[in-house]
Amino acid sequence: MNRHLLPVVTLFVTLLLARQLYPYVSGAEPTVVDGYHVERVAGGLGGPTCLVWANTSHLLICDRDNGQILSLNVFTDERRTLLDGLDRPHGLAFDGESAYVSEAGRLSVFTVDTSGVFVNGTLLVEGIPTGNHQTNAVDLLPNGTLLWHSGSTCNICDEEDERNAALLWVNATTGEHGVLASGVRNSFDGVWVGGHGYFFTDNGRDWEGDHPDEELNFLIDGAAYGWPDDDPEHPVPEGTEPPIGRWTPHTSMNGLDVRPPHSPLPGLEPSEGFTLYATVYGSWNTLLPQGHEILRIDVRPSADLNTYTTDITRFAWDAGTPLPLTFHPDGTLYYATFGNGGSLFTITAV
Repeated sequence: MNRHLLPVVTLFVTLLLARQLYPYVSGAEPTVVDGYHVERVAGGLGGPTCLVWANTSHLLICDRDNGQILSLNVFTDERRTLLDGLDRPHGLAFDGESAYVSEAGRLSVFTVDTSGVFVNGTLLVEGIPTGNHQTNAVDLLPNGTLLWHSGSTCNICDEEDERNAALLWVNATTGEHGVLASGVRNSFDGVWVGGHGYFFTDNGRDWEGDHPDEELNFLIDGAAYGWPDDDPEHPVPEGTEPPIGRWTPHTSMNGLDVRPPHSPLPGLEPSEGFTLYATVYGSWNTLLPQGHEILRIDVRPSADLNTYTTDITRFAWDAGTPLPLTFHPDGTLYYATFGNGGSLFTITAV
């Protein structure tokens, strides 16, 4: 290499490394809009990928890095391991009696014993390929069916297994399953909103400049959502469903929950629609840091409830690497950052 170019290349590589590490090691305090306060309430949680309430004091946490499901008393910081030996757990559905656990390529159900520990595991689904992405959140729908998010194995490709890049339905008893929605490249999370249906995040392909935006989608049974046929000239291919909300490309919009009407956090009145909150993890696929945010998403339905419009704004920023989030029954928002030991934060009114 030309000795005159070496310092330039070295500086460029150093800047790229600094850009990658910044969200994990910057030490920046999260910032939130006026009238609200962010507080760190727990650390040392490994690699948190899900947050699910067992009751009003105990939060169940998927720890991907250590292959565990943890129980954390958010008021006393008492911790307990409910299940370990897992392969990259990313999702948990919990009804008090049964726990449905999403790992890399497999979904299992466990009985919850009288002490709260998960026992007597039964495999429901296995063998879903993993690659660039894996199987993520699992939710229990009002009709008792499980909805499972399954990521793509690649950035852009034709999947060999139709269960990749899809939302899957799963019979919670037998494990029978199939594709509910296709063309969903990497959907991390979703939430059921009563009176409306299921809303989910999806993250698009990399390496194509400002294409595509990260998405918020409304689930339509049997619909396709565009990937891998979307491109800059055809962001919504013919015959596919467009997103109802868009955010900065390559920033990774992930965790999602619906704001309870009694929450002290800002949102729409029920007569106007409803408000979702989402995490934006941030991306390595940008030159300068982007993302690392908590979003407020105001959703307004049409009169016939067939279409939705959204207004998306930043609610908190400089938030490190936020991934899962959930509202406490009292309306307080909890979110966890992935990496740097794993921390849990709350956002409350001042």
